[in-house]
Amino acid sequence: MEHFPGIIQTKASCGIFHTIVLGSSGAIVLTQTPLSLSVSPGEPASISCRSTQSLRGSYGKNYLNWYLQKPGQSPKLLIYWATNRASGVPDRFSGSRSGTDFTLKIIRLEAEDAGVYYCLQDIQSPPTVILP
Repeated sequence: MEHFPGIIQTKASCGIFHTIVLGSSGAIVLTQTPLSLSVSPGEPASISCRSTQSLRGSYGKNYLNWYLQKPGQSPKLLIYWATNRASGVPDRFSGSRSGTDFTLKIIRLEAEDAGVYYCLQDIQSPPTVILP
């Protein structure tokens, strides 16, 4: 059975992967789990992102995006508004939400899906800061 490197990677040597945004109403903290995965091609994968605050904005949209960054490339938008696939993203990728818990699911994982996955909120400014 062929394996490839974990599809989630962080520069942190330990602890929890955090995305922190400072806003006028306090900091939104996104906690992404698991820190790493090793998955065989053809198998499913799931990544979770929990927010300390509601990301629900105008028109009922949830301002949570998922990105994939491959080595040497800029991050690519996969999912926007928590559940909408970006143009050109295969339908094996999907996003879901339950309250302030968000999930990215990949069915039938392919080797080309390896990389670093980020959840990012854009309901508050300034832009997200990713801490090591």
